[in-house]
Amino acid sequence: MEVVYTALILLFVVALTGVLVSFVRFLPVPLVQIAVGAALAYPGAGLHIDLDPEIFFLLFIPPLLFADGWRMPKREFWHLRVPIVAMALGLVIFTVLGVGYFIHWMIPSIPLAVAFALGGVLSPTDAVAVSALTGRMRMPTRLMHVLEGEAMMNDASGLVAFKFALVAATTGIFSVGNATFSFFVIALGGLLAGWAVTWLFTQFHRRVLDASTEEPATVVLLLLLMPFAAYLLAEHFGFSGILAAVAAGMTVSSTDLLNSRTATRILGNGVWSMLEFVFNGSVFVLLGLQLPDIVRAALRPSEHLWGTLTNLGELMFYVGAISAVLIVLRFCWVWVAWRVMYFLGMRRGEITMKPGMRFTGVTALSGVRGAVTLAGALSVPLALPGGAPFPGRDLLIFLAAGVILLSLIGGSLGLPILLRGVRWPVEDPRNREMGEARLAASEAAIRAVESLQKMIAKSGDELDTAVCAEAAARVMGRYRRTLNAATATEEMRERAVREVEVERRLRAAALQAERVELSRLRITHRINDETLRELLSEIDFAELALGPVDPATGKRRKGKKH
Repeated sequence: MEVVYTALILLFVVALTGVLVSFVRFLPVPLVQIAVGAALAYPGAGLHIDLDPEIFFLLFIPPLLFADGWRMPKREFWHLRVPIVAMALGLVIFTVLGVGYFIHWMIPSIPLAVAFALGGVLSPTDAVAVSALTGRMRMPTRLMHVLEGEAMMNDASGLVAFKFALVAATTGIFSVGNATFSFFVIALGGLLAGWAVTWLFTQFHRRVLDASTEEPATVVLLLLLMPFAAYLLAEHFGFSGILAAVAAGMTVSSTDLLNSRTATRILGNGVWSMLEFVFNGSVFVLLGLQLPDIVRAALRPSEHLWGTLTNLGELMFYVGAISAVLIVLRFCWVWVAWRVMYFLGMRRGEITMKPGMRFTGVTALSGVRGAVTLAGALSVPLALPGGAPFPGRDLLIFLAAGVILLSLIGGSLGLPILLRGVRWPVEDPRNREMGEARLAASEAAIRAVESLQKMIAKSGDELDTAVCAEAAARVMGRYRRTLNAATATEEMRERAVREVEVERRLRAAALQAERVELSRLRITHRINDETLRELLSEIDFAELALGPVDPATGKRRKGKKH
């Protein structure tokens, strides 16, 4: 029962932090969740959870990375593959070497191999934390795609580097050639495992289910199990389970899932949104729950170190120094690598954005560390093969947790300053694409209505023909307004926009009135609960088509970026 109580408390805390954020808007969600978790773990509160790294990786990491891969635009990912690989692979190696040598120089009691291990676990970034920090700010779309792709891919490269450094620290044996070969085998095997799971899901979906008989809950449940299946399959054969989950998420959206029933897609989107909220919040609350124990362990005298570190101020100085080095290394890599890519693109005739100081600074501060870093640090073994305590384990975990906190604080304070008043020179291509897509969809809709109208006119009587003509005019009116707005003058376009907005408000008010009347009918027992649920569902779908509208006023709400 204790496990059940703890899980329920954790879910309640995640929901509570969602409410608290609305009152402290100046703080990012992860910091609030970490602070609440640390408060609950304070000795007086009594909530304590031992975080098992293997269970943590299996339970939280696969679904979150799967969702990131699912939502990552595949075209943009392919177009930005060079900067993503440069950040996810080149920057990881650069970080491991630079931070490793710096830590060993600053704290000689930490062996070089152990310092490299800490560098490996500090190299992965957290896309969830970055999105939380930049949710209220305008980030360049291209940069966000690079950061998301980097965060998905560098988890695997950083943890592989971490594992090889641990092997070197425990056995004293390390080979660059073997490590390089093993890395590519582990990465390729993970990608293939993720693709294999997607292929099996696709075959089952095509051959066993079809859009007319499929049960939405069944398909969504299978979809929820996919990241875990990909992760476990890859790990069973010694490959990268993280890359397997990413590959499964990126390939499943290219299958015939889009041909499923509308109810399946709506249910899937709702379930995944809820799971992402719960898992993301749980990750940072769990991180906060570990902080008091991490601090106490780091302050204990360590007999296996070349000295005793019992001064919290000294430990915080190390955290600040390592965080500063991480930012400097990331800044230098982005400054050089992106300029090289810019000049190579100019030689090929490509129009790209030249990275300036502010762009480079934003990219450097966006390297926020998160859950993977802490879980990797906690997976450091307690003892060496000979039975001796692992050198500096508690200190390593403290430094990793401190860097996570400081990167979140630095990003939340520095990014708004760097992004304030910025006008990025590259236009967001999504606006143009959305406009073109709306025009093409409107033209296709009008052609379909006209074709169906002719079929009804041929097979029906005069009354059917007249009724069909009136109905077709009403249906095509919305699409013709969209087409006319594309070629209209600015004044006509403004009038069309206001007309659509007024119509939206009228429709929203009508839908709200329907809800009120249905509620009255249910209270007076003129309809039953089943009828109420069915009619409310129809109203909900109609309101969903209107977009985010405030039911109280009928005005359109401004959507928040998550």
